[in-house]
Amino acid sequence: MNKNIILFFIVLSSYLTNAQIGGKYAYQFLNLTTSPRMAALGGKNITNFDYDPTQALVNPAAINPSMDNHLSVNYVNYIGDINYGSAAYAYLWDRRTQVLHAGVSYVNYGSFDGYDEQGNTTNSFSGSDIALSLGHSRNIAFTDFYIGANLKFISSTLEQYSSFGVALDIGVIYVYKDWDLNISGVVRNIGTQIKPYDAVNEPLPLEVIFGISQTLLNVPIRWHLTFENMQIWNIAFENPNRDETDLEGNTTTEKINFIDNIFRHTIVGIELFPDKGFNLRLGYNFRRGEELRIIEKRAFAGISAGFSVKFNKLRLSYSYAKYSSAAASSYFGLMLNLQ
Repeated sequence: MNKNIILFFIVLSSYLTNAQIGGKYAYQFLNLTTSPRMAALGGKNITNFDYDPTQALVNPAAINPSMDNHLSVNYVNYIGDINYGSAAYAYLWDRRTQVLHAGVSYVNYGSFDGYDEQGNTTNSFSGSDIALSLGHSRNIAFTDFYIGANLKFISSTLEQYSSFGVALDIGVIYVYKDWDLNISGVVRNIGTQIKPYDAVNEPLPLEVIFGISQTLLNVPIRWHLTFENMQIWNIAFENPNRDETDLEGNTTTEKINFIDNIFRHTIVGIELFPDKGFNLRLGYNFRRGEELRIIEKRAFAGISAGFSVKFNKLRLSYSYAKYSSAAASSYFGLMLNLQ
């Protein structure tokens, strides 16, 4: 059974090698960061296997009994007038069925001024996206592997245009408790538009993610290593704004090598006191840091940090993510243990 799961992910990853990551897909909001915890750890994380039901919005294999009767609500003050958020809840039905999970993610793009082709003012309009998900996971008998899936129903409205679609997330996680080691892989947003915005069906923003994390022995630190957008290898691009011209007029363009591509896929993060009532989190997203880097100016792009505090059955979280010297986002989270 274990070999079949590994083979499935290898074959599916190979099939998706020709996918791209930007500008060609509908429902791009599906890959937004869903919680302050993930934001602080670099923007994407699939290896947490604990009480947090928001984790299952990204990796359904993480659904487990520790999430039972936990409700998580998150809000993001994004760039400009854009706001988005998520909510997740898990319920332990019984030991045989294990845990059922439900979640919602939404984006409000704010209000826009409308103009016709002659530049005359028309009515203002808005846009929004929402996705409802139902998830479940199972432990593979007599192993440390868990496999799970999310079924998502997606609705999007942009001015007078609307669309509806469905998608599936499939995840697997290996939890080795003796070493406090988690290894996971997820294929997200396998699906289609049922009703397109216009006449043409657009593909969904499919993504393959791998991750590994571990708590250090006798040290209250958990490290996280995540590899995003593994459905395509060459995600780096040569930025013409970084061309350099010498005194003789010779131009040197930016060169992307093998190591550059490795780092573009990589996200690192650490949690200090991960199992305590108060913890600190820090992350770095290499692709974000490189693509938003300003030459000869320190902008701290790609860095994120946050913390969480637990008060009895209430946990508050906050994170701050830096995109550039002109843009950053704050993430707020509230988790309730309803037991």
